[in-house]
Amino acid sequence: MKLMYSRPILRDLSQGSRIAFVRQFRSKTQDEIAGLLGAKGDNRRRTMTRYEKGDRNPNISRTKKIAELLNVSYEAIKQYNYKEPIDLIYTLLWLEELLPNYRFDLSDVSTGDEAFLNIIRAFVNQWDLMRKKRKRREIKYADYIEWKITYSLGDRDERVKED
Repeated sequence: MKLMYSRPILRDLSQGSRIAFVRQFRSKTQDEIAGLLGAKGDNRRRTMTRYEKGDRNPNISRTKKIAELLNVSYEAIKQYNYKEPIDLIYTLLWLEELLPNYRFDLSDVSTGDEAFLNIIRAFVNQWDLMRKKRKRREIKYADYIEWKITYSLGDRDERVKED
């Protein structure tokens, strides 16, 4: 029997919704992830349900463990405080799931923190390249999502070259 791919839907930009999106993209159940997190008993799935509905937020170490289990960048599913450029970058990536085809223009933006802005500009250039590849069907949707949910500032230059 051939397994059919189901495109996940992002409900909103909350941490829980982002975790649910990645879990569904990875074709994992709440029960599987809860079990791997060490939850036991008949209601072990309730842990993931609470996280995904936003009734509870996982602490940092639990979020890191979920990221590891789902093979996703921690930054993709953490709570954002916007002190680091990666928080804005991931917000933009997730926003695209809610508002497909939106554009982000930095041409008239100036700020006191030029280093922060340069990181965002470099990311937007990489992102535009990936969007073009997706539009030209050089990469599949799943490959594009994989790029998005595993994006890291540390390996940004090498990843674009590989693609």
